[in-house]
Amino acid sequence: MNPTTTHDSPFTIKNVRMFIAFRIFFNARFYYPVFTIMFLDFGLTVAQFAFLNAVWAATIVLMEVPSGALADIWGRRNLVISASLLMIIEMLLICLAPKGHPTLLLTIFIINRVLSGTAEAAASGADEAIAYDALKQAGREGEWNKVLALQMRLQAMVFILAMSIGAAVYDPHFMQQAAEWVGLTIPFNRDLTIRIPALLTLFMALLSLVASLKMEETRPADDDVCEPLQQCRQSVKEIVTQTLGTGRWILRTPFAIVIIAAGFLFDGIVRMVITLSSQYYRLIAIPEALFGIIGSGIAMIGLIIPRVAMHMTDKRSPLFNLMTVVVLTFLGLLGMTPFMPVAGLIPVVMLFAAMQMTGFFVSYYLNQITASNQRATVLSFKGLSLNLSYGLVGLLYSALLAFLRPQVSELYPDAGPQPLENLLFIASLQWFPWVFLGGLALFLLFAGKKLKSKGPISDLKR
Repeated sequence: MNPTTTHDSPFTIKNVRMFIAFRIFFNARFYYPVFTIMFLDFGLTVAQFAFLNAVWAATIVLMEVPSGALADIWGRRNLVISASLLMIIEMLLICLAPKGHPTLLLTIFIINRVLSGTAEAAASGADEAIAYDALKQAGREGEWNKVLALQMRLQAMVFILAMSIGAAVYDPHFMQQAAEWVGLTIPFNRDLTIRIPALLTLFMALLSLVASLKMEETRPADDDVCEPLQQCRQSVKEIVTQTLGTGRWILRTPFAIVIIAAGFLFDGIVRMVITLSSQYYRLIAIPEALFGIIGSGIAMIGLIIPRVAMHMTDKRSPLFNLMTVVVLTFLGLLGMTPFMPVAGLIPVVMLFAAMQMTGFFVSYYLNQITASNQRATVLSFKGLSLNLSYGLVGLLYSALLAFLRPQVSELYPDAGPQPLENLLFIASLQWFPWVFLGGLALFLLFAGKKLKSKGPISDLKR
């Protein structure tokens, strides 16, 4: 790309358009609304499902930073293409997985989860870095917030569509009625519909591959980026050197480590609560048939939040934006604790908004201060931090449940198994606001110490 080329808009830049397309297609997973029950309907147990999620998270943690370093050395486009190819294989495994063979099925799904985690790690950072550097070469890096805002809005729209369609096509009764309405005589049963969301996601994976192939590798003049692998075979030592060098830069750059620490604080807690939302909905008297509609409705705020966040990065300081996310997160966590029927959806919306803002702000500020030759690696450290946070909160939540179970059982000795689980969930959710405040206090102490050379944290500017 010629850096002297003029562009009337950041969206006239090919890599920016392909970045947005790739993000949309790569994340349009039609099986998300039926994720858990799809695994169970294949014949896996709940324990195996939990194990597979652990495999997925561990793969991302192990692959996140090395993949970012490889992207900076080998080329971001190559990593994005690899992510698309891995997603295609991942979806093919689900489409072809046999039912009725427990050992073989578990093995296939373990491979699926490893491929999925590796694909997530490969895409994380590399796609963002290639788009941001294209903006930088065009002299429009100040408009990255506009790109993020449009990408997040479009992704939210497609996510809503995928949620609605994915849940509908999984229902054999709905599909049978739809087939009869258009005059088809295809008999639909669970064995058939269980694969339809995966087939639709496979189509999205193919579209993500098309978008990644249309990307162009950005090679700033001051960067030492190697040629493709067949011309420049980089050793493991060079990848490790890139990773360690970037890690040292993060540790020595106060604003960078504070941004990543902020993402670590907010993302893990908020994401864990949102993961548990279906159980919360049940306890605030929301019919289960409405879960998918509610999920799509809440996701619609993803059409609004990016534009708000873009305005905030333009007009407000990082400190103001931080405190906005703090207030939304605390009020959202606190608002869920009374388990108010129907009205309890309001704090869920606040938490979803906080999570969206966190992702926007962390990406925006990190890209502002990161050099092109290590951008993908820095963004991979960010991804690693967020996944570590989510995993740590998950472990702490499991420990909390184990701690509370004897107390709840003693208080309600006559409760049956399911009512006991509901009471335990209610008791556990009471801890989240106060654990968050404790984490916030530690974060403010850490940020204040790191940024002392810049003055008090209240004086923090971009």
